[in-house]
Amino acid sequence: MDRRDFVEGCALGAGALAASLSTGSWAAQASPRHYARVLLVGELGDPVKASQLRAQTNYVFHYPFEATPVFLLDLGKPATPVVLTTKGRQDYQWPGGVGPRRSLVAFSAICAHQLVYPTKDLSFISFRKGPVLNPKTPSHGNDLIHCCADHSQYDPARGAQVLGGPAEQPLCAVLLEHDARTDSLTATGTLGGELFDEFFRKYEMKLSMDVGPKARQPVAGRSAVRELERFCRNPIRC
Repeated sequence: MDRRDFVEGCALGAGALAASLSTGSWAAQASPRHYARVLLVGELGDPVKASQLRAQTNYVFHYPFEATPVFLLDLGKPATPVVLTTKGRQDYQWPGGVGPRRSLVAFSAICAHQLVYPTKDLSFISFRKGPVLNPKTPSHGNDLIHCCADHSQYDPARGAQVLGGPAEQPLCAVLLEHDARTDSLTATGTLGGELFDEFFRKYEMKLSMDVGPKARQPVAGRSAVRELERFCRNPIRC
């Protein structure tokens, strides 16, 4: 059998139950939610090689729905497991990074405060280096995901834990699986507080114009990975 680098926690006994629960409330069930297994590919359709991702670079793909963006990051350093809490006060253990150096992580790119997200025209949220503004929790470095719309800041090395700003829970984590034989990456589910129902309600009209009727269609098979600068015409820095 091929060696695979599975995220920890995906085999929790509650997984099957969580998969059948509603996935869109602030008090989301904190057990892993399993969606379709989706291979991450480049713009030409070839599988993304984990070793070829550039460290400290914003990459974007869509999962688990056609209109829900995700940040894929190589932090350049190991990301270790940590216990986090949703807005609904449910604890969960984020399993840390995957890949040869345990440095690859993925999080929903929908801000947990005002649901700001990167579009093809504009992005107020991205990964960058910078100081923590009015920190709520100690920072473990200056790598963070920053939403310029409300200055919510998240620590990607600690499961997108809230570092500062008005956000009340971490970004929803996307679970990744690394195949050591092929160096490929597969998205398998989510963990933490999902906000997809709120997202689709808030942006129903915009998503219908930008994505069409497939906006809430689950991603199947493959999802294309692009650098944020290639995906978005105007990434905002603040």
